[in-house]
Amino acid sequence: MLEAKNTQRAVVRIGYDGRVHKQFLGPKAQERFENECRVLKHLEGRGCSFVPRLLGSDPQTLEIITSNCGARVEHMNEARIKERFAELEVFGVRHDDAFLRNITYRSSDGRFCIIDFEFSTILDDKVPQELETNAADQQSTKLAMESGVKIRWSAYSHPGTFRSNNEDRFLGVISNRHGVRYLGKVGCASTADGDTVFAVADGMGGERSGELAGKIATDELTRMLPKAQALSKGILAETYPQILKELFLSIHRELDRIGFDVHCRNMGSTFTVVWIHGRLAMYAHIGDTRLYRLVRAEGESTYPLKMTQISEDHTFVGWLRRTGQINERQARFHPRKNVLSQALGAGHQFVEPQIGSFILSPGERLLLCTDGVIEGLWDHAIRDLVSDTQAQDDQIPAAERLVSTAISESGRDNTTAIIVELVD
Repeated sequence: MLEAKNTQRAVVRIGYDGRVHKQFLGPKAQERFENECRVLKHLEGRGCSFVPRLLGSDPQTLEIITSNCGARVEHMNEARIKERFAELEVFGVRHDDAFLRNITYRSSDGRFCIIDFEFSTILDDKVPQELETNAADQQSTKLAMESGVKIRWSAYSHPGTFRSNNEDRFLGVISNRHGVRYLGKVGCASTADGDTVFAVADGMGGERSGELAGKIATDELTRMLPKAQALSKGILAETYPQILKELFLSIHRELDRIGFDVHCRNMGSTFTVVWIHGRLAMYAHIGDTRLYRLVRAEGESTYPLKMTQISEDHTFVGWLRRTGQINERQARFHPRKNVLSQALGAGHQFVEPQIGSFILSPGERLLLCTDGVIEGLWDHAIRDLVSDTQAQDDQIPAAERLVSTAISESGRDNTTAIIVELVD
């Protein structure tokens, strides 16, 4: 066996089968041994997938055997470290040694994991409430997947006034048992007829490789859909996070592979996807393209709608704004606003897309857009333009109107938008 760690508190060895053997030493060794066993069993019972599985334990030698969670991570900013450990609390555990040394990267599924639970606490009072909430959410998800809704959409992309090429890409498709059909820039459909998928990508790289990066992202998405379409609703509700994550990892691997070519060096792409099945909207996102929800306030039928940014900008400036350290104006003029902490390809080592879902409500609108829209318009202007019912009868589609307005205000970047509306 390979010795991975030897300290006063523990000796850790990796077996040739990949399993991890940890023997507890030093002060309170038995107490720490028992606590780690108890916490790992608790997390397994709660279905936590990003921690080691306890495979065996020996109270006589104070040794445990666990599954392998990959290699230790050398660099990660403080905000992301806190996010990783905060995930544990959903499963009723607080890690009391919440430092980078206890985070690993599991390359088999591209997941950051947490290890070493000898110093951790089970939060018994939180667990029943979380389990009850999860059960209710699962039931709501299944019901939402059973009912179809009518949607209409518009999409538009423009290279801007400063650049000759357009590295943005957008995609709209409907997928059912007959196959995948591409949607036009404007249209309407029922989600009872099949899954509808919308996506925007903002490519980057030398020469014309940014355009290719965006195309690879959207092409890979259309290849994934027929496999997902074959799943039953129950299985899809449970596995869509893995499906979407594997999609993003597949794109990332392909961009990395092509990126060795001298003409495609640093090729990469941001990517935001919304996948609508019935009334359930599943999404995945990486980079600084954005997904917004615009919904009516409860009991209200007036406009403008309430707008919420669902996607999180994978930038340092995005994190500053999410945590309330800067406002919209400061974020807009920050010198590092376009420096990405995550993207597909572009030399990034780790890919951890934001993945989630929500149930669509009557009259709701979704906006997917690239950063060209944000460059040109303030949040309130985006909200007003997307909410504007008076303009719905105009000859100009909603997405084109939004993009054209953003171009007139800035135009420095490629600008793309997709607006999806639930028809009451």
